[in-house]
Amino acid sequence: MTSQNQAVAAADALTLLLYNQHGIAAALEELAGWISSQGGTVTADNALAALQVLDTNSQALTDAIMKLRQF
Repeated sequence: MTSQNQAVAAADALTLLLYNQHGIAAALEELAGWISSQGGTVTADNALAALQVLDTNSQALTDAIMKLRQF
């Protein structure tokens, strides 16, 4: 396998992980909304804080994917 093929395979794998991360973030956001509507504001706030981590990591994954795709 050439270096270029390896970079494409790595970018494809990271893209799938990024899609999974987006799905998890969407589900967490829905759950946080429901928890908040049930009066669990502290728990909902904690869930929303976890979303910030997913957002930060999402940008790092996107940057890595873009670098690999330029290879």
